[in-house]
Amino acid sequence: FPNQYTEQEAKKLGVVGWVKNTSQGTVTGQVQGPEEKVNEMKSWLSKVGSPSSRIDKTNFSNEKEISKLDFSGFNTRY
Repeated sequence: FPNQYTEQEAKKLGVVGWVKNTSQGTVTGQVQGPEEKVNEMKSWLSKVGSPSSRIDKTNFSNEKEISKLDFSGFNTRY
């Protein structure tokens, strides 16, 4: 399942949040953590992704500074 690679990368970088496949064949999610680590995750999502994925474009929105993390880990939502 492709999202296991996203989970592994997030855990490796130490970011938290979630990822979910949509019915339109896209992936949506939320990532939280130190800005530098979030940027590394964004780069991985834009350029690498899971081995079976094809990345046509990425769109990051609602970026803001937060005082505390809303999630304790990173998981796949269904």
